[in-house]
Amino acid sequence: MDIATESNVRLLSGVDAVRQAEGSQLGHSSWRTVTQEMVDDFARATGDHQWIHVDPERAATGPFGGTVAHGYLTLSLAPMLMKEIVRFDGFKVNLNYGCERVRFPSPVRVGRRLRCGAVLDKVTDVPGGIQTATTVTFEIEDHAKPACVATVLTRRLL
Repeated sequence: MDIATESNVRLLSGVDAVRQAEGSQLGHSSWRTVTQEMVDDFARATGDHQWIHVDPERAATGPFGGTVAHGYLTLSLAPMLMKEIVRFDGFKVNLNYGCERVRFPSPVRVGRRLRCGAVLDKVTDVPGGIQTATTVTFEIEDHAKPACVATVLTRRLL
């Protein structure tokens, strides 16, 4: 099954609960298969039609032995997969603020499965609420190196 159940989602309700979770592993999402359709849709949305992503025939003879997902496609899965890991309640709005660091250690071949793990690294006060720094790691099933590791910043306003 590709969808986590609500009971698997960690609930952090309010500032105090978020502060208590600082430094902890929040959990992991379910595994998701990266499809050629996803890659093609991302290429259309971003204008990145490099052959290693969108030309299966040519990519079969390329450096990865087939088409691979765009690195930013992998990173873009964070909001969807984080919903399977944790829910932050007690805030009026949660805003993407940026990333401190993003790395793509391994390419993701089309047809492989990914999941996201998250660690709540730091909670800091900001005007109107708090900011969380969360390290998200996208693992490739049966692969030693992750596809993506990023520190994501989110403003959680009261």
